[in-house]
Amino acid sequence: MVTRTALLVVAKSPVPGRVKTRLCPPATHAEAARIAAASLLDTMDAVRRTERSRPVVALAGDLDAGVDAAALRTALRGWTVLGQRGDGFPARLAAAHADTAAAHPGLPVVQIGMDTPQVTPELLAEACAALDGADEALGLAEDGSWWVIGFRDPAAARLLASVPTSRPDTGTRTLAALRAAGLRVALLPELTDVDTMDDALRVADEAPWTRFASVLPAAHR
Repeated sequence: MVTRTALLVVAKSPVPGRVKTRLCPPATHAEAARIAAASLLDTMDAVRRTERSRPVVALAGDLDAGVDAAALRTALRGWTVLGQRGDGFPARLAAAHADTAAAHPGLPVVQIGMDTPQVTPELLAEACAALDGADEALGLAEDGSWWVIGFRDPAAARLLASVPTSRPDTGTRTLAALRAAGLRVALLPELTDVDTMDDALRVADEAPWTRFASVLPAAHR
């Protein structure tokens, strides 16, 4: 089967106190890290099951210091594993695309994070297929950010370095930057990013089959 797309996950090692801190309170830092690990494992599973894709992860932090390190290392077998680089998250996003393109020349790059454990192989395949008829693909998130972005020519991902992240207008700013560069953008379905416990509960209700849903502490439901 011919690979058509590099599917890139930009992730952070699930170290307590370093990930999903907006879940605390009500979650403890240990609980938040366990939730983050489950979310990442669900995301990786969806990527691995997406046909004609090459799985890539750009990782920040020490995986062995995080929760469920053994399960994550097992899940990463066969993946291209890259370190994150750059000053600030927008720069790290742009660098992750550039490094993925260098590792897999000639492939379009579709990128997601670890905040949408409800994502399915079908949604990811839709994002990959969108690049057949557009320069970019973008899926906005309900909080105003975006959950997926794809580039037929990964060099165009340098635009991400100039767009502030973690803002309620990050998604619209990203879309505006792409269109201002003359790129044709295919819009994808909107999803909920998991940032707060309210987000987490909504996503768990939408996707009760996930690891993510199974590790949410009963006390917070």
